[in-house]
Amino acid sequence: MHPDSRRRGFIRGATLALAGAIALAPQVLQAHHGWAGNTDKEFELTGTVTTPVSLAGPHATMKIKTDDGQVWELTLAPPARTSSAGLKEGTIPVGAKVQIHGHRNLDPKKFEVKTERVVWNGKTFNVYPDRE
Repeated sequence: MHPDSRRRGFIRGATLALAGAIALAPQVLQAHHGWAGNTDKEFELTGTVTTPVSLAGPHATMKIKTDDGQVWELTLAPPARTSSAGLKEGTIPVGAKVQIHGHRNLDPKKFEVKTERVVWNGKTFNVYPDRE
């Protein structure tokens, strides 16, 4: 194979990879939204786990139901950080009562909390210890 052919093939492959990365960037940025979509006010809830901790995606998640029947989506830290805080998949069972602390979504129609801490069975899982 001629060296120029190899070089053109490499450039073509690199161009395709870059184009793919650029096409995915808005989706990744939207999924990893930081704290801008949440209130500055501290927010606490107590509820029953309906969906256990999942470490899939850019942030760990779980869901709880409060006594009034409302289901809340909890957005935790990124999976590695959540796991290193001791909160792993299977740690807190469905049906367990938990208390959470964080910041509610700015949209009052969205029942979502960017969660800093989860307390269960006397143990505090502080997934954002730098935000205390």
